[in-house]
Amino acid sequence: MKAPITVSITGAAGQIGYALLFRIATGEIFGKDQPVNLRLIEIEPGMAALKGVMMELDDCAFPLLNEVVGTSCLNEGFKGANWALLVGSVPRKAGMERGDLLGINGKIFISQGQAISRNAARDVRVLVVGNPCNTNALIAMRHAVSIPDDRFFAMTRLDENRAKSQLARKAAVHPSKVTNLCIWGNHSATQYPDFTNAKINNRPCTDVISHVAWLKGEFITTVQQRGAAIIKARGASSAASAANAALDTVKSLITPTPKGDWHSVAVCSDGSYGIEPGLIASMPIRTNEEGTWEVVQGLPIDSFSQEKINATIAELKEERDAVKHLLP
Repeated sequence: MKAPITVSITGAAGQIGYALLFRIATGEIFGKDQPVNLRLIEIEPGMAALKGVMMELDDCAFPLLNEVVGTSCLNEGFKGANWALLVGSVPRKAGMERGDLLGINGKIFISQGQAISRNAARDVRVLVVGNPCNTNALIAMRHAVSIPDDRFFAMTRLDENRAKSQLARKAAVHPSKVTNLCIWGNHSATQYPDFTNAKINNRPCTDVISHVAWLKGEFITTVQQRGAAIIKARGASSAASAANAALDTVKSLITPTPKGDWHSVAVCSDGSYGIEPGLIASMPIRTNEEGTWEVVQGLPIDSFSQEKINATIAELKEERDAVKHLLP
C-alpha cells in the first residue's frame, strides 16, 4: 500500500463538508490504492456535529480511510496536509451582498493561511470553496508566506459544470459532450462563461447553437445567477453540487487534462490575457503529465468576450481593494 496522504477540510460538519468526506474516503478522488488521512476542522460550536460525522465515518469501515482527526485547532487541523480544502465560511443568505461576505469571512482566511504555512506538508495544495472564494484565496495565499502562490486555487468548477449543463440542454446532448468551456474571472455574478471557445461534440458551440441572442443573454445570466436561484428555491445555498465541483477540481488538478481540452479554476495570475498579476482569477487551465498546471495560452478573445472579462476582473480588483487592510 502507498503511504497515506492527508486531506484537511474546514467546515467539515457543514453541508458541503459532509458531502465531500465520504467520497474522498472511498478512494474516488485519489485512487483505489491510496490510503487517506482526514483532518476535519470545525469551529467550537460545530464540534458536537463533527463528532457525529466522525462516528458515521467509523461506521462505514472504509478500507482506505487510515486516520480521522477532528479538531477546532487550526495548527492541529492542517498538520501534514497535502491538500487543504477551505470550505468553512459564513454562507451567503438571501439578500446578502458580496461586501457583507468579504467583511465577515476575510479575517477567517488570515489565520487559516498562517496555519497552513506553519503546519502543512511542503507539497500542500489549497482549494478555497468558501465564498467569496477568489478573494478569500488571495487573503490566505498572502498570509501563507512559506507556500508558493501556484499552490492556491479558488473554485469556479461549479460554474463550469452549470454552464456545460445549460449548453447541453439547449443542444439536446449529454453534458459530457460539451468541452473547452472556460469560466473567466470571479466566482460571482460578473463571471463570464465563455461560449465562444466552447465545443459541443467537437464542433464550435456557435455552430451547434445558432441562437446567438440566447448565448449572449439568457445563457450567461442563468449561469451567473444560478446560485441565487438555488437559494431562492431551496432556502439554502448549493451544497451537493458545490461539493461535487470541489472534487472535480481536485481530480482535474491531479489528472492530466485530455488533449485539446481545459478546465476552469481560479489561480494567481501571471499576467496572462492581460489580467493583473497577483489577482486570483479564473482562467483556462491544463494539467500536464507531470502533475503541474499551466494557463492555456493563445485563445481568441473577441470584443464581446473581452468586455465581459474586463468587467469581472474589475470586480476582483474592487474586492482586493476592499480587503487591503487584511493583506500583508
